[in-house]
Parts: sequence; C-alpha cells; structure tokens
Amino acid sequence: MIAFLRHGETDWNVEGRLQGQKDVPLNERGRAQARRNGAAMLAALPDVATFDFVASPLGRARETMEIARAAIGLDANAYRTDERLREVTFGEWEGYTTEEVRAREPGGVAAREADKWRFQPPGGESYERLADRVKPWIQGLDRPTVAVAHGGIGRVLWIELTGLAPDQAVAIDIPHDKVFVWRDGVASLL
Repeated sequence: MIAFLRHGETDWNVEGRLQGQKDVPLNERGRAQARRNGAAMLAALPDVATFDFVASPLGRARETMEIARAAIGLDANAYRTDERLREVTFGEWEGYTTEEVRAREPGGVAAREADKWRFQPPGGESYERLADRVKPWIQGLDRPTVAVAHGGIGRVLWIELTGLAPDQAVAIDIPHDKVFVWRDGVASLL
C-alpha cells in the first residue's frame, strides 16, 4: 500500500509556473494542506505510524512531509529522502508559465500538448524518462509507505499501480490537498 501526498501549494503553483526541480517553498495555504493531509491519514489509516516515510529531497516536499508527520503526532524529521522522487525537470522552461513558453516557443508547447508523455523540453526530461527513474523505487517497496513528492511522480504511480495508460495519466489532476491511497491496484482519496 502507498499513501501519496503531492507537496503543498507554492506561489509558483498559484502563478502556473513550471517548477520542475527548482526549489520553491510552500506558501501558507500549502502548509495548511500538509496539516490537513496528515490529519486525514491519521483518521483513515490507524496504523500509519508503522509505515515507511519517504520524500523527494526538494524543500517543498520535505516541508510537506514534516508538517504532515507532526499532524500525525510523529517526529517531524524521522523520515528519509530519495533522489528518484524529484519532480520531472522542465529544463530551460522552469520558472516560466506555459503561456510565457508558448510566446517564446509555440512549436515546443504544441509538441508537448500533442504527446505530453514522451515530450522532452530543452534541457529537460520527459514523463517517460521520469517513469524509468521512479519504477525501480516502486518495485523496491517492501512495506506500506507514505510518499511525499510531486505531480509527475503521482502520475507515474497511477500508471504503475493501476495500469492506467500514460496518455490518461498525464491528464490526471493531482491536488495538493488530498492523499491518494493505492491498495491492490485500486486508488482512493482521503
């Protein structure tokens, strides 16, 4: 079983900026979302304290993990990070909104919209390559796990844990204020 939290909201999320691997901090709403998600796990998963806890090493994921663990009543810092859980990198597009990129590189945005799974921005990474990075992490899980990471990681989890097609997974909304729980190939929200 995996309980997955996308990091809480950042100001760049609000502005629609491609964050990728830029280390953008949570905003106040993002911190509240992390507290809410910790409380939701405590209420719905009575044995959550026994789970493995792992986060992306990016600050917004680590802060989300620490706030959620505190809401559960656990030591905020007693978790590990895994480099494979970093968000997909948007390369030269990071920091820009899609509209700003469209004004500079309309062909690139059109190519991404035509095949979001395989498209690789300049200096960036495709979701397909992200999946290659994340699959060994998923395959190595040996106990119930709480993972805090990013929207791209959540989409890969949908594919790997439910068999959802990549073109469907890249269109899934991965909210900041919900916990996805996958058990035996079935997803639910907390």
